[in-house]
Amino acid sequence: MEYVLLIISFVFIIGGLIGSLLPVLPGLPVLPGPSLSWIGLLVLYFTKGIEMNYWILGFTLILTILVTILDFVIPAQGTKRFGGSKYGVWGTNIGLVVGIIFPIPFGFILGPFVGAFIGELIYNSKDSKRALKAATGSFIGFLASTFMKFVICMAFLGFYIKEIIVNWNIWF
Repeated sequence: MEYVLLIISFVFIIGGLIGSLLPVLPGLPVLPGPSLSWIGLLVLYFTKGIEMNYWILGFTLILTILVTILDFVIPAQGTKRFGGSKYGVWGTNIGLVVGIIFPIPFGFILGPFVGAFIGELIYNSKDSKRALKAATGSFIGFLASTFMKFVICMAFLGFYIKEIIVNWNIWF
């Protein structure tokens, strides 16, 4: 049974890693990267021979929740930092939701970008240069949040590998 739990745990952690890089695949549901990786850690700690570490699980759960919240905030903040107005920030958020709902290729990336651009054009239709700058900020924010999720998922993979190495002699 331990081997089954190890495999399930590994699949969740790798699924989370993939989900952090490919947030939306056409026709598939959203893969919440850090959440899947955290579930992988949780399953790992239910494996016989690995001592339950509530501190690591609690800390990584808080980190997962924080990263999930920041994943929605960072693209909007990128729009704001690049000179976007409230219309651009709202456009980014609306574009993010629309990008998640419609399973078009790269909808999760294009949605916030197009939303910020349209929002800024609604705010000031004569200043397309400013709208493009704000939309670029949204895209950079998206890249930053994707990188953050990837780093967290890699850290969770590191915890997994560490536990396997430390407890290697129990199974083999």
